[in-house]
Formats: sequence, structure tokens, C-alpha cells
Amino acid sequence: MSGRIFQRITNVLKKHQLKNSFFGKTISLRNIGTSKETEAVMLKDFGDPRKVLSLEKILVHHPSDDEVLVKMLMAPINPSDINMIEGTYHIRPKLPAIVGNEGVGEVVEIGKKVKNMKPGDWVIPAEAAWGTWRQHAVTKENMLLKIDNDIPLLSAATIMVNPCTAYRMLKDYVMLEAGDLVIQNGANSAVGQCVIQLAKEWGIKTINIIRDRPDLESLKSHLNQLGATHVVTEEFVRTPEMKELINSYNQKPKLALNCVGGKSATELVRFLKEKGTIVTYGGMSKKPLTIPTGALIFKEVKIVGYWNTQWNFEHRDSNEKKDMYKNLCNLIRDCKLIPSPSELIPFTNYQVAVDKSLEGFQNQKKVLVMQE
Repeated sequence: MSGRIFQRITNVLKKHQLKNSFFGKTISLRNIGTSKETEAVMLKDFGDPRKVLSLEKILVHHPSDDEVLVKMLMAPINPSDINMIEGTYHIRPKLPAIVGNEGVGEVVEIGKKVKNMKPGDWVIPAEAAWGTWRQHAVTKENMLLKIDNDIPLLSAATIMVNPCTAYRMLKDYVMLEAGDLVIQNGANSAVGQCVIQLAKEWGIKTINIIRDRPDLESLKSHLNQLGATHVVTEEFVRTPEMKELINSYNQKPKLALNCVGGKSATELVRFLKEKGTIVTYGGMSKKPLTIPTGALIFKEVKIVGYWNTQWNFEHRDSNEKKDMYKNLCNLIRDCKLIPSPSELIPFTNYQVAVDKSLEGFQNQKKVLVMQE
């Protein structure tokens, strides 16, 4: 099994040119007995992620009748993880807590009453705050969702948050058809890159706004390769040329996706068509939305928010959710939905990964890879 896992990681590294400081080492699985030691990243007090986390040994027991033993394989570091550690996220886990909202693991052992999982299956958490930053876990079967294990490991580890957020925002708020126009800020974010790829697959045109930066042309090229129709900077949006770009279409955007807030969100509203919708799913600028009164009265613009955690909670066991994961996995297999560029970092070097995640202008998502 270790060879298969290693080969998947190797394939992902070659395809996406990811950095991996432990490349060449074998990832092994131990034979877990009744009670064995494993390691987990623990949070005992909310605060600065550089100071409040610790790697600790914990015990895992033999799974009971309705439990499964999971060997965690990969877990990304998302902004929601950082916010949860700081104590600023809407969810505050009871402390002490194991950190990590997203990730993928492999079922190693099952209880005798477990019906829907078997050793070798890949699983992801059914809910947020499950605690993915650990090597092993014993948990109830209903706390996990089975995910296809014939997709790249990195895709499986990062499917729960960003692809689902992009999918739901494009599906749930406006009836979009091929040829329609969507505008978004923060287009280089992991969600933004998923939006670009899904929109391309569904024939939807996208105007993608990013901040100016030293590697601007390289980033534009990357987003264009993913399928972006247009990539422009925040500065360009405030020029007459942006209005000309919008006017070059016979329609204005029906949908705007906002993860920045502040003036950037105001600009999105300005370009929306009448009765268009702006969906806010983040606030990277930490500034409130300022919506012109005229946009509400005369354009009847709709302002809504999306929170992936809430959607998952409300649709926990729904067919809609199962269909979404099936569709996403099909796109991943067809290489039509690839994860954002990532740097793979050994689990035991979690603090390095956290430190890098706190730096500005991130070009690569930091992903923890568990090893023993």
C-alpha cells in the first residue's frame, strides 16, 4: 500500500511541479494494535498560529463496532484553519482540539458493524473542525465521507472546501447558461481558480480580477491556461478601458463573486447587470462591503453570502452533495479540474507550513503530508 500512495504523490509532483522536501522517502503504514501512539497538531489556546500549536503524541484505540481506523494522508492549510486557530472563525472548537478542517485519509481497519467502508477506501471529513492534522484517527463511520481513490491524492485532499465552494456559487444563486458572464475578484485564490475551470467546462465566460504583484505576467498566464476569459488587475478595473471591456459583450455579468470586500466589492457591483447577484464568500481586505444605494434601488442588485461549512451541514447526507462530488471527481479524472499549485511539506514540519501560510502573496498552497 505504501508504494501505491508514494506513486500517487510522485505523479502529482511531476504533473504540478510541486516542492516536496521529503521526496524519495517511503511513506509507510504501521499495523495498529489495540492502543498505539500517533501524533497530532494540538490547539490548547486560541491565538497566534506561530505560538499556540504543538505536536503531541496521542493514543488511538482499536475501532469498536461502528468505528473505522483512518491513516491520514494529506491535509491542506486553508485560511479557515488559520482563522480557527486564531479564534476568529465562526466555529470555535472546544479546547484542547486537533487542528485541521480538510484532508484525506485511508481506511486501515473497520468495526464489524461498518457497512459502507472497507480497508483501502479514501475518506474525507463529513463536517468541519474534524481534526485532519494528525497521523491516525478512530472515528464513527458517519463522521466520514467516502471519496473516489482513483484521483490524484492532492485533488482528494483539497476537494472538500475550494472546489465545492466554487461549484455551489456557480450553481445555486443565478441560472447561468453557456455564454453568460461572471466577474470575480481574488481570482488567483484556490476558489477563484476552481471557478475559472468550472466556468470553462460549462461554457461560462469569466472576468478575473487580481492584485498587482511582481510576478503578474506569470500569474496571468497561469489563469489563462486554466481557462480564464479575461484577467485584469484591481487598478485596471478603475479605468475607462474596463468599461470598454464590459461593453464589448452584449450583456453585463449576471453574477459577481467576492472574497476581498472593501472597494473591490464595490467595483464588482458597479459592473453587474440589473437584478444581478453578488455572492460574498470571504473578506481578505478585512474591510466591509460598501454598496451604492442606487445599485439596490435602481438595479435591484441582490447581496448574498456563501459559507461552505453551513452548506455541508444542511446537505450532510443529501443526493445533491453526492452528485456534486461525483461530478467533481469526473472532472478531476478528465484533467479539467486541477488543484492550485501547492507545496507539499512533511507533517512534522507543520510549523514551517503554518509560517509560510501567513506570508503575503502566496503562489502555492501549503499541504501537509503525513508520514511515520
